[in-house]
Amino acid sequence: MKPVISVVIPAHNEEAVVAAGLDLLLAGAGPGEFDVVVVANGCSDGTAAAAARPGVRVLETPVAGKAGALRLGDAACRTFPRAYVDADVRLDAASLRALAETASRPGVLACAPVPEWDLDGTGPVVRRVHRVHDRLIAPTRALAGVGVYVLAEKGHERAFPLPDVISDDGWVDGCFTGSERVVVTAARSVVRPRARSVRTCAGGSGSGRATASWPRSAVLDARCGSARSAGCWPPGRSARSTPPATWPCSCWTGC
Repeated sequence: MKPVISVVIPAHNEEAVVAAGLDLLLAGAGPGEFDVVVVANGCSDGTAAAAARPGVRVLETPVAGKAGALRLGDAACRTFPRAYVDADVRLDAASLRALAETASRPGVLACAPVPEWDLDGTGPVVRRVHRVHDRLIAPTRALAGVGVYVLAEKGHERAFPLPDVISDDGWVDGCFTGSERVVVTAARSVVRPRARSVRTCAGGSGSGRATASWPRSAVLDARCGSARSAGCWPPGRSARSTPPATWPCSCWTGC
């Protein structure tokens, strides 16, 4: 059976999570339906062994780095479209099929699922951060910050070879405009933020996606501008220079 889509999963020290993600993805797949490549990069744990199973090819490199791992896995892919999936994200077979079908439509160069945030075990401030993030970003969200993106062959020509960037999904998202990129409402990815506390949210985790999911940006400053206009945000202070625990309630709930 010719695979309907290739899947690249870069994994750096993901022994604890990679097996569960692969089990979910493959549970509803037919033999040979998905061409799955896991790239264990710079691992000091048992990521490669945890990923090994029928239907999955595991590549190993001593060099740590997500962009390099994506390029290595991409070079091993057997077909288009191609999905690039974070090792700690949950994606089932039905969602992957929906993404593959969408990426095969004329005019669609890239697509992504709708994210669902698994916030179990997070503190109240982190949950509020993600609620604000979704309120601000969801209406314009495309490929970035959801742990999965899919490229059609023509889209791949535009985005690859991937440069050495910190945010690969941000880079890929910026390669497309308008209807070239599509959010597939029939597909869901379950994203568990690596940042479990406000301290790691603010920049301590080293995870590109955690940084991407943290709305410490100009768009949040704009949101807090509304709070300032309403008289409940101190003048001369920005969201990026203010500890989140001291943000006024209007930045969480709206004025």
